[in-house]
Amino acid sequence: MDLDTNRTLDAGHVEEAVQRLQAARREIGRVVVGQEAVVEQLLLALIAAGHALIEGAPGLGKTLLAKTMGSVFGLETKRIQFTPDLMPADITGTNMLVHDTAGRVHTRFQKGPVFTQLLLADEINRATPKTQSALLEAMQERTVTVAGVEHQLPAPFMVMATQNPIEMEGTYVLPEAQVDRFLLKILVEFPSEDVLDEVLNATTGTEVRKVEQQFEASDILALHELVRAMPVAEDLRRRVSRFVFATHPDRSAYEEVRRHVRYGVSPRGAQSWLLAAKGHALVQGRFATDVTDLDATLLPALRHRVQLRFDADYEGITVGNVLRDVFGREVARSR
Repeated sequence: MDLDTNRTLDAGHVEEAVQRLQAARREIGRVVVGQEAVVEQLLLALIAAGHALIEGAPGLGKTLLAKTMGSVFGLETKRIQFTPDLMPADITGTNMLVHDTAGRVHTRFQKGPVFTQLLLADEINRATPKTQSALLEAMQERTVTVAGVEHQLPAPFMVMATQNPIEMEGTYVLPEAQVDRFLLKILVEFPSEDVLDEVLNATTGTEVRKVEQQFEASDILALHELVRAMPVAEDLRRRVSRFVFATHPDRSAYEEVRRHVRYGVSPRGAQSWLLAAKGHALVQGRFATDVTDLDATLLPALRHRVQLRFDADYEGITVGNVLRDVFGREVARSR
Protein backbone atom coordinates (compact mmCIF):
# COMPACT_ATOMS: atom_id res chain seq x y z
CA MET A 1 0.00 0.00 0.00
CA ASP A 2 1.47 3.33 -1.08
CA LEU A 3 1.44 6.36 1.17
CA ASP A 4 -0.24 9.13 -0.81
CA THR A 5 1.48 12.48 -0.29
CA ASN A 6 -1.50 14.33 -1.76
CA ARG A 7 -3.86 13.26 1.00
CA THR A 8 -4.59 15.60 3.86
CA LEU A 9 -3.45 14.85 7.39
CA ASP A 10 -6.37 12.72 8.49
CA ALA A 11 -6.80 9.88 10.96
CA GLY A 12 -6.50 7.16 8.35
CA HIS A 13 -3.32 8.60 6.92
CA VAL A 14 -1.59 8.92 10.28
CA GLU A 15 -2.78 5.50 11.44
CA GLU A 16 -1.45 3.85 8.28
CA ALA A 17 1.94 5.48 8.70
CA VAL A 18 2.12 4.55 12.39
CA GLN A 19 1.21 0.91 11.76
CA ARG A 20 3.80 0.53 9.03
CA LEU A 21 6.49 2.19 11.12
CA GLN A 22 5.67 -0.13 14.01
CA ALA A 23 5.99 -3.11 11.67
CA ALA A 24 9.38 -1.81 10.55
CA ARG A 25 10.51 -1.47 14.16
CA ARG A 26 9.47 -5.05 14.87
CA GLU A 27 11.45 -6.29 11.88
CA ILE A 28 14.56 -4.39 12.94
CA GLY A 29 14.14 -5.72 16.49
CA ARG A 30 14.33 -9.29 15.19
CA VAL A 31 17.98 -8.67 14.31
CA VAL A 32 19.04 -5.72 16.48
CA VAL A 33 18.33 -6.76 20.07
CA GLY A 34 17.86 -4.43 23.03
CA GLN A 35 18.33 -1.09 21.25
CA GLU A 36 14.73 0.16 21.13
CA ALA A 37 15.57 3.79 21.88
CA VAL A 38 18.34 3.83 19.28
CA VAL A 39 16.05 2.31 16.64
CA GLU A 40 13.35 4.89 17.36
CA GLN A 41 15.80 7.76 16.99
CA LEU A 42 17.05 6.38 13.69
CA LEU A 43 13.46 6.18 12.46
CA LEU A 44 12.97 9.81 13.41
CA ALA A 45 16.04 10.84 11.40
CA LEU A 46 14.88 8.83 8.41
CA ILE A 47 11.29 10.10 8.27
CA ALA A 48 12.41 13.68 8.93
CA ALA A 49 14.80 13.56 5.93
CA GLY A 50 17.85 13.96 8.15
CA HIS A 51 21.17 12.27 8.81
CA ALA A 52 22.23 10.37 11.92
CA LEU A 53 25.56 10.23 13.74
CA ILE A 54 25.77 7.05 15.80
CA GLU A 55 28.40 6.98 18.52
CA GLY A 56 29.46 3.99 20.57
CA ALA A 57 32.36 1.73 21.37
CA PRO A 58 33.33 -0.97 18.84
CA GLY A 59 31.27 -4.15 18.84
CA LEU A 60 27.89 -2.69 19.87
CA GLY A 61 26.14 -3.45 16.58
CA LYS A 62 26.19 0.00 14.96
CA THR A 63 27.02 -1.32 11.49
CA LEU A 64 24.48 -4.15 11.75
CA LEU A 65 21.82 -1.62 12.71
CA ALA A 66 22.51 0.54 9.65
CA LYS A 67 22.43 -2.40 7.25
CA THR A 68 19.22 -3.73 8.76
CA MET A 69 17.58 -0.32 8.39
CA GLY A 70 18.42 -0.31 4.70
CA SER A 71 16.91 -3.76 4.19
CA VAL A 72 13.67 -3.03 6.06
CA PHE A 73 13.08 0.29 4.29
CA GLY A 74 14.01 -0.93 0.82
CA LEU A 75 16.85 1.53 0.34
CA GLU A 76 19.92 0.98 -1.82
CA THR A 77 22.71 0.86 0.74
CA LYS A 78 26.44 1.34 0.31
CA ARG A 79 29.18 1.30 2.91
CA ILE A 80 32.40 3.28 3.14
CA GLN A 81 35.02 2.23 5.66
CA PHE A 82 36.71 5.47 6.69
CA THR A 83 40.46 5.13 7.18
CA PRO A 84 43.31 7.68 7.48
CA ASP A 85 44.36 7.11 3.84
CA LEU A 86 40.85 7.54 2.38
CA MET A 87 40.67 10.40 -0.14
CA PRO A 88 37.68 12.66 -1.01
CA ALA A 89 37.48 11.19 -4.52
CA ASP A 90 37.03 7.74 -2.97
CA ILE A 91 33.70 9.05 -1.67
CA THR A 92 32.39 11.40 -4.34
CA GLY A 93 33.87 9.84 -7.45
CA THR A 94 36.15 11.32 -10.11
CA ASN A 95 36.49 12.06 -13.82
CA MET A 96 38.23 9.33 -15.80
CA LEU A 97 39.79 9.28 -19.26
CA VAL A 98 38.09 6.71 -21.51
CA HIS A 99 38.35 5.72 -25.16
CA ASP A 100 35.22 5.60 -27.31
CA THR A 101 34.65 3.22 -30.21
CA ALA A 102 36.38 5.63 -32.60
CA GLY A 103 39.49 5.70 -30.46
CA ARG A 104 38.94 9.25 -29.24
CA VAL A 105 39.73 10.11 -25.63
CA HIS A 106 37.16 11.90 -23.48
CA THR A 107 36.29 12.22 -19.82
CA ARG A 108 33.56 10.33 -18.00
CA PHE A 109 32.44 10.80 -14.44
CA GLN A 110 32.79 7.65 -12.37
CA LYS A 111 30.32 7.88 -9.51
CA GLY A 112 31.57 7.16 -6.01
CA PRO A 113 29.74 5.22 -3.29
CA VAL A 114 27.99 8.40 -2.09
CA PHE A 115 25.56 7.92 -4.99
CA THR A 116 23.14 5.75 -3.07
CA GLN A 117 20.03 6.14 -0.93
CA LEU A 118 21.48 5.07 2.42
CA LEU A 119 25.18 5.67 2.93
CA LEU A 120 26.85 3.95 5.86
CA ALA A 121 29.91 6.02 6.72
CA ASP A 122 31.56 3.53 9.03
CA GLU A 123 33.96 4.92 11.64
CA ILE A 124 33.78 8.35 10.04
CA ASN A 125 36.16 9.87 12.58
CA ARG A 126 38.99 7.57 11.47
CA ALA A 127 39.49 9.66 8.30
CA THR A 128 41.14 13.06 8.11
CA PRO A 129 39.02 16.24 8.26
CA LYS A 130 39.70 16.84 4.54
CA THR A 131 38.10 13.53 3.65
CA GLN A 132 35.27 13.95 6.14
CA SER A 133 34.39 17.28 4.52
CA ALA A 134 33.77 15.53 1.20
CA LEU A 135 30.31 14.75 2.57
CA LEU A 136 29.39 18.34 3.41
CA GLU A 137 27.72 19.23 0.10
CA ALA A 138 26.07 15.83 -0.19
CA MET A 139 24.54 16.05 3.28
CA GLN A 140 23.20 19.58 2.89
CA GLU A 141 22.42 20.01 -0.81
CA ARG A 142 21.97 16.38 -1.85
CA THR A 143 24.39 17.05 -4.71
CA VAL A 144 28.04 16.38 -5.54
CA THR A 145 30.11 18.85 -7.56
CA VAL A 146 33.19 17.53 -9.35
CA ALA A 147 35.24 19.66 -11.76
CA GLY A 148 32.52 22.31 -11.74
CA VAL A 149 29.74 19.89 -12.73
CA GLU A 150 26.89 19.29 -10.27
CA HIS A 151 25.53 15.76 -9.94
CA GLN A 152 22.21 15.03 -8.22
CA LEU A 153 22.11 12.30 -5.58
CA PRO A 154 19.30 9.72 -5.45
CA ALA A 155 16.22 10.43 -3.37
CA PRO A 156 15.81 9.75 -0.57
CA PHE A 157 19.39 10.20 0.59
CA MET A 158 20.53 9.62 4.15
CA VAL A 159 23.95 9.38 5.78
CA MET A 160 24.25 7.09 8.77
CA ALA A 161 27.71 7.69 10.18
CA THR A 162 29.20 5.64 12.97
CA GLN A 163 32.06 6.80 15.13
CA ASN A 164 34.08 5.62 18.03
CA PRO A 165 34.16 7.92 21.06
CA ILE A 166 36.40 10.90 20.38
CA GLU A 167 38.83 10.13 23.16
CA MET A 168 39.89 6.82 21.59
CA GLU A 169 43.24 6.68 19.77
CA GLY A 170 43.49 7.08 16.01
CA THR A 171 40.48 9.35 15.56
CA TYR A 172 39.91 12.87 14.24
CA VAL A 173 37.34 15.24 15.70
CA LEU A 174 34.58 15.91 13.14
CA PRO A 175 34.48 19.51 11.85
CA GLU A 176 31.77 21.56 13.54
CA ALA A 177 30.18 22.37 10.18
CA GLN A 178 29.72 18.67 9.48
CA VAL A 179 28.50 17.74 12.95
CA ASP A 180 25.80 20.40 12.64
CA ARG A 181 24.49 18.71 9.49
CA PHE A 182 23.47 15.60 11.41
CA LEU A 183 19.84 15.82 12.46
CA LEU A 184 20.46 13.55 15.46
CA LYS A 185 23.44 12.29 17.41
CA ILE A 186 22.55 8.86 18.78
CA LEU A 187 24.48 7.23 21.61
CA VAL A 188 24.67 3.44 21.69
CA GLU A 189 25.12 2.29 25.26
CA PHE A 190 26.55 -1.00 26.47
CA PRO A 191 23.72 -3.54 26.83
CA SER A 192 22.40 -4.96 30.07
CA GLU A 193 23.33 -8.48 31.13
CA ASP A 194 19.99 -9.90 29.96
CA VAL A 195 20.22 -8.18 26.59
CA LEU A 196 23.79 -9.36 26.14
CA ASP A 197 22.67 -12.91 26.84
CA GLU A 198 19.95 -12.58 24.19
CA VAL A 199 22.48 -11.20 21.71
CA LEU A 200 24.76 -14.18 22.31
CA ASN A 201 21.85 -16.57 21.83
CA ALA A 202 20.87 -14.88 18.56
CA THR A 203 24.34 -14.57 17.04
CA THR A 204 26.32 -17.66 18.05
CA GLY A 205 23.93 -20.39 16.93
CA THR A 206 22.93 -21.80 13.57
CA GLU A 207 19.84 -19.62 13.09
CA VAL A 208 20.27 -16.70 10.70
CA ARG A 209 17.69 -14.02 11.37
CA LYS A 210 16.44 -12.20 8.30
CA VAL A 211 14.14 -9.23 7.94
CA GLU A 212 11.32 -8.53 5.51
CA GLN A 213 11.13 -5.29 3.57
CA GLN A 214 8.32 -3.03 4.79
CA PHE A 215 8.74 0.14 2.71
CA GLU A 216 9.68 1.36 -0.75
CA ALA A 217 11.81 4.44 -1.38
CA SER A 218 8.73 6.34 -2.58
CA ASP A 219 7.08 5.67 0.79
CA ILE A 220 9.99 7.35 2.56
CA LEU A 221 9.55 10.48 0.44
CA ALA A 222 5.86 10.47 1.36
CA LEU A 223 6.77 10.23 5.05
CA HIS A 224 9.03 13.27 4.64
CA GLU A 225 6.03 15.27 3.46
CA LEU A 226 3.85 13.86 6.21
CA VAL A 227 6.29 14.88 8.94
CA ARG A 228 6.46 18.43 7.62
CA ALA A 229 2.65 18.53 7.52
CA MET A 230 2.42 17.81 11.25
CA PRO A 231 1.02 21.00 12.85
CA VAL A 232 2.91 22.98 15.47
CA ALA A 233 1.24 25.67 17.56
CA GLU A 234 2.77 29.13 17.34
CA ASP A 235 3.40 29.12 21.09
CA LEU A 236 5.38 25.88 20.83
CA ARG A 237 7.43 27.21 17.93
CA ARG A 238 8.18 30.33 19.98
CA ARG A 239 9.40 28.10 22.81
CA VAL A 240 11.95 26.60 20.45
CA SER A 241 13.17 30.05 19.45
CA ARG A 242 13.41 31.23 23.06
CA PHE A 243 15.25 28.08 24.08
CA VAL A 244 17.82 28.45 21.30
CA PHE A 245 18.50 32.06 22.29
CA ALA A 246 18.84 30.93 25.91
CA THR A 247 21.70 28.58 24.96
CA HIS A 248 23.90 31.43 23.70
CA PRO A 249 26.11 32.94 26.41
CA ASP A 250 25.88 36.48 24.99
CA ARG A 251 22.05 36.34 24.95
CA SER A 252 21.12 34.01 27.80
CA ALA A 253 19.51 35.10 31.04
CA TYR A 254 20.96 32.07 32.84
CA GLU A 255 24.22 32.37 34.75
CA GLU A 256 25.13 28.72 34.12
CA VAL A 257 24.97 29.25 30.34
CA ARG A 258 27.06 32.43 30.48
CA ARG A 259 29.66 30.66 32.60
CA HIS A 260 29.92 27.28 30.91
CA VAL A 261 28.76 27.52 27.28
CA ARG A 262 31.08 28.58 24.49
CA TYR A 263 28.69 28.19 21.53
CA GLY A 264 24.95 27.62 21.63
CA VAL A 265 22.47 25.94 19.30
CA SER A 266 22.53 27.08 15.67
CA PRO A 267 19.45 27.95 13.56
CA ARG A 268 19.94 24.61 11.79
CA GLY A 269 19.81 22.99 15.19
CA ALA A 270 16.47 24.63 15.91
CA GLN A 271 15.12 23.36 12.58
CA SER A 272 16.40 19.87 13.27
CA TRP A 273 14.89 19.81 16.76
CA LEU A 274 11.47 20.88 15.56
CA LEU A 275 11.49 18.37 12.68
CA ALA A 276 12.55 15.58 15.03
CA ALA A 277 9.74 16.56 17.41
CA LYS A 278 7.25 16.45 14.53
CA GLY A 279 8.49 12.99 13.59
CA HIS A 280 8.18 11.86 17.20
CA ALA A 281 4.56 13.04 17.31
CA LEU A 282 3.83 11.06 14.15
CA VAL A 283 5.47 7.89 15.47
CA GLN A 284 3.38 8.24 18.63
CA GLY A 285 0.21 8.45 16.51
CA ARG A 286 -0.70 12.02 17.42
CA PHE A 287 -1.97 14.75 15.13
CA ALA A 288 -0.02 17.67 16.54
CA THR A 289 3.36 18.30 18.11
CA ASP A 290 3.50 19.18 21.80
CA VAL A 291 6.08 19.82 24.51
CA THR A 292 6.51 16.09 25.23
CA ASP A 293 7.89 15.66 21.72
CA LEU A 294 10.38 18.46 22.29
CA ASP A 295 11.40 16.81 25.55
CA ALA A 296 11.87 13.39 23.93
CA THR A 297 14.08 14.73 21.13
CA LEU A 298 15.97 17.40 23.07
CA LEU A 299 19.24 15.53 23.64
CA PRO A 300 19.51 13.57 20.35
CA ALA A 301 18.81 16.72 18.31
CA LEU A 302 20.97 19.18 20.26
CA ARG A 303 23.70 17.35 22.22
CA HIS A 304 26.18 17.72 19.35
CA ARG A 305 25.42 21.39 18.68
CA VAL A 306 26.52 22.98 21.97
CA GLN A 307 30.15 23.52 22.90
CA LEU A 308 31.17 24.00 26.52
CA ARG A 309 34.11 25.89 27.94
CA PHE A 310 37.06 23.99 29.36
CA ASP A 311 36.13 24.79 32.94
CA ALA A 312 32.78 23.02 32.51
CA ASP A 313 34.50 19.66 32.15
CA TYR A 314 36.60 20.39 35.22
CA GLU A 315 33.42 21.05 37.22
CA GLY A 316 31.68 17.95 35.90
CA ILE A 317 29.19 19.90 33.76
CA THR A 318 27.98 18.10 30.61
CA VAL A 319 26.08 19.32 27.56
CA GLY A 320 23.15 17.18 28.65
CA ASN A 321 23.11 18.89 32.05
CA VAL A 322 22.98 22.33 30.46
CA LEU A 323 20.31 21.43 27.91
CA ARG A 324 18.06 19.77 30.49
CA ASP A 325 18.45 22.63 32.94
CA VAL A 326 17.63 25.32 30.38
CA PHE A 327 14.74 23.32 28.93
CA GLY A 328 13.21 22.77 32.36
CA ARG A 329 13.44 26.45 33.19
CA GLU A 330 11.96 27.51 29.87
CA VAL A 331 9.05 25.10 30.24
CA ALA A 332 8.36 26.38 33.75
CA ARG A 333 8.59 29.95 32.51
CA SER A 334 5.99 29.27 29.79
CA ARG A 335 3.37 27.94 32.21
